[in-house]
Amino acid sequence: MKSYLTEAIGTFFLVLTVGLCVNGGVAMAPLAIGSALMIMVYAGGPISGGHYNPSVSFAAWIRGALPTKELLPYWAAQFVGALVAGFLIYELTGTALHVAPGASVSWMKALTAEVVFSFALSYVVLNTATAKAVAGNSYFGLAIGFTVMTGAFAVGGISGGAFNPAVGLGPAIMELVLGGSPTPMAWIYAAGPLLGAAGAAYAFKFQHAGE
Repeated sequence: MKSYLTEAIGTFFLVLTVGLCVNGGVAMAPLAIGSALMIMVYAGGPISGGHYNPSVSFAAWIRGALPTKELLPYWAAQFVGALVAGFLIYELTGTALHVAPGASVSWMKALTAEVVFSFALSYVVLNTATAKAVAGNSYFGLAIGFTVMTGAFAVGGISGGAFNPAVGLGPAIMELVLGGSPTPMAWIYAAGPLLGAAGAAYAFKFQHAGE
């Protein structure tokens, strides 16, 4: 239960930061978002692993760092956090968070961007937070947060820069509940991150065959 609460809290603050920055038109939003993830990873990492992302949990499960019985509860906790954040974003800004690809961006380009940087995120998580060679390091949170920041700067204007089903789908569900119109391409925020995470997990297993 402690792990689930931790995942819900961390995902809540991550999605809340995304929504308040995006709805507020904050120019350096990727820096704030990456920093929010970093501090939540440091805060909750020793308890739950600090995933705050269903695709990262998926990668950890493939890698063997998350038991099968924990995968669905982790996903549930992460989406609860995202949904609560989505509602609070609406209450604080008057507008639901609308996560969507850039104008005139095709689904293939948006999906590709989500796959590539979701791969990067899960790859960094597995190599800095679960590999035996770096056990006990103090930089894993910084590496993970900076990966999201880099991806958001690089392809935020293309795919929306979610790299996380909770970030992409949680607000979309809340937007629909509140009477809005989520993007028809919301499915890329499930497919892209999960595909990228799976690729990263199998790359890690190949590189660390002895673990």
